[in-house]
Amino acid sequence: MSTKTSTAIQNQIVTLVKDFVKRDVEPIASTYDNKDIYPTQLVEQMREMGLFGITIPEEYGGLGLDYTTFAMIFEELSKGWMSVSGVIGTHHILSHIIQNYGTQYQKEKYLPKMTTGEIRGALALTEPEAGSDVQNIQTSAVKDGEEYVLNGNKMFITNAEHGNAFAVLAKTDKSKDPAYKGISCFIVDKPTDGFAVGKHLDKLGYRGLESCELIFEDCRIAAENLIGGQEGQGFRQVMSGLETGRINVAARAVGVATAAFEAAIRYAQQRKTFGVSISNHQAIQILIADMATKIQAARLLTYDAANKKDDGNRVDLEAGMAKLFASEICGQVTLDAMRIHGGYGYIKDYPVERFYRDAPLMIIGEGTNEIQKLVIARRLFKKYAL
Repeated sequence: MSTKTSTAIQNQIVTLVKDFVKRDVEPIASTYDNKDIYPTQLVEQMREMGLFGITIPEEYGGLGLDYTTFAMIFEELSKGWMSVSGVIGTHHILSHIIQNYGTQYQKEKYLPKMTTGEIRGALALTEPEAGSDVQNIQTSAVKDGEEYVLNGNKMFITNAEHGNAFAVLAKTDKSKDPAYKGISCFIVDKPTDGFAVGKHLDKLGYRGLESCELIFEDCRIAAENLIGGQEGQGFRQVMSGLETGRINVAARAVGVATAAFEAAIRYAQQRKTFGVSISNHQAIQILIADMATKIQAARLLTYDAANKKDDGNRVDLEAGMAKLFASEICGQVTLDAMRIHGGYGYIKDYPVERFYRDAPLMIIGEGTNEIQKLVIARRLFKKYAL
């Protein structure tokens, strides 16, 4: 359970982030996106603002904020440039896993440096042949004395090049049935012998922030890097972390959709056809009304999931609903914003095309929306079992 953040502190930090986005992020976002440039200076500013330790407890130097404030921060960052929020996205999944499941040694070793951004975390779950089907991962970890030997490949890993601590999911017992009971989670530091970053993937959107392959070949790590010190707990640990991940993805989707909406409503009042602003045309008014309603509904779903997480509840249902709905409406709203801009929405002189390219990531990331529907349905049938 998280201690609820006071309204005064919440307003203060959100205002600080808004000012940062307006002053420093928005002016360079399109250029950095187009040229696929990593935002080194922005990352340093985020470190100084404490954004690498949003939910890390104060005892480890973090801000100790609640998940509602966490969601607000991700929304504001994503309004400026969604890739910036990605820098701290999976970082906070790793910090959540360590904070809630790590040994005392692991907490003391990693959390203070994660708070400052000296250690930048990432999640290494997806593989070339396994993503949504987590139980089908092939990466293995074999115990050898006081070490584990890791072998396997991971794919689409955010922060692969700039991160230096990875939550790596691997099978420690392939005989277990169901298979998830044989999955464990390890912290793998970079550099480590036998651990290499592979191909830098050229993406449609989410540019400026790297997504890469990770390669483990006879990579030896200390047994003390097994999260919680017990094998077979990795699936549960990572699924808990993904609850926070889906809240942040939902918040990102709300942020991108809001940015697209605000661009569209400004443009609608400036652009004239037939002697009047297009905002006077009913077709545009209907689009604007639908866009705003969808965004507000997505925001409320996201805050509801965050609030329940703050109360210490399991929120795979609520976070799944928020992620599903927010990401889908983000795709719809960004396309509608492009419709309102017409041809101008399709050129890089306007940011709407960037919002449109960034939107699909939220539909795919942190579990595809098809998987979200299955998770939601299973939880609902369990909740309403006869």
